[in-house]
Amino acid sequence: MHENPNKWRIKNVKIVVDTNIIEGSLLVDNGIISAIIAGNTDDASLENAIPTIDGAGGWLLPGFIDIHVHGGYGADFMEATEEAYHTITKFHASNGTTRMLATTVTASPEDIDSVLHAASAYMNASMPYAALEGVHLEGPFISELWPGAQNPNYISPPRLDWVQEWNKQYPGKIKQLTLAPEKEGSLALIQWLAEQGIVAACGHTDAKYADILAAADAGLTQAVHTYNAMRGLHHREPGTLGAVLTDERIYAELIADGHHVHPAAIRLLLSAKPSDKVILITDAMAAAGLGDGEYELGGLVVDVVAGVAALREGGNLAGSTLTMIDAFRYILTNTSLSVPEISVLASANPAQQLGLKERTGTIAAGKLADLVWTDSKFETVLSTWVQGRQVFAAEQ
Repeated sequence: MHENPNKWRIKNVKIVVDTNIIEGSLLVDNGIISAIIAGNTDDASLENAIPTIDGAGGWLLPGFIDIHVHGGYGADFMEATEEAYHTITKFHASNGTTRMLATTVTASPEDIDSVLHAASAYMNASMPYAALEGVHLEGPFISELWPGAQNPNYISPPRLDWVQEWNKQYPGKIKQLTLAPEKEGSLALIQWLAEQGIVAACGHTDAKYADILAAADAGLTQAVHTYNAMRGLHHREPGTLGAVLTDERIYAELIADGHHVHPAAIRLLLSAKPSDKVILITDAMAAAGLGDGEYELGGLVVDVVAGVAALREGGNLAGSTLTMIDAFRYILTNTSLSVPEISVLASANPAQQLGLKERTGTIAAGKLADLVWTDSKFETVLSTWVQGRQVFAAEQ
């Protein structure tokens, strides 16, 4: 008989602890990591007292944190329903994500308000799968020249009054806002966001190099889906991309699916940016986890062919069908980064940006047991835990 069901351990795993890999076991007590033990010597008394999982030589990683994700398994955060949010968080939990931001698209103020309302209610409930940490407003204050897959009918000039009202109604729920910094009124909005502790990010932008530097001076600290939907690099006008690659104040999001960014461009980004300034994201839309077919994003028709999502009209890429474990494996295969180094991109860096580093993002005694267990080749997620509670287990 196990004495305390709130205590459990996993043994015989390779545990990523900062830059180290410890082969051994990990103990969890009431949702908190209580100990990391090197070596795989069995303790019979411990095994009898605590439920124990045999990790079978697999990997134990900090849970992935996806700060830019629109949906999955047929559901979209813009639906603003509990059912949709259950579907999305359950699907991404099955792929190793433990925390995420509900990401909007450029839409009407009423529809954005609905997402904030639904996310706030969801966060105040039990959240049985991956946990929502808040909302990422992607738009509507973006450039008409770089809409990507955003609906141009809802693009708006920067409206500080809108954001202030949303923040007043849903305090603490807006965690990130993506905008085009070159638009009139953006700098005042960026400065206000920074004062509130909200991540100000550039994206869907025609900003020149000097525009991004001015935005960073005002408090901008992130670039969404780097390389995509932004003014590119030119040797006489470095543009948005040039500023993102060279300004160490700016985190660079990266969609590592082999479609959005060429692997050579990924390696360039990783060589240009400090390792603590790159964040893996999925930018996943509703088609993630499902097959090819017709879908919708922000009221626009999206066709998914061979796993690539693109607008039917114009052909722009429309989010992705990526998962965080796929992104992790892609970086492992296509770069020289080690497993602990990739873990920083998938977990520690987004935790740092969201102000969660004291609670999660790395594996350490005293931190939340947000964990993902994979097989030895990162081909399969075997189990995911959020604060010590198993939210996904693969069929054995």
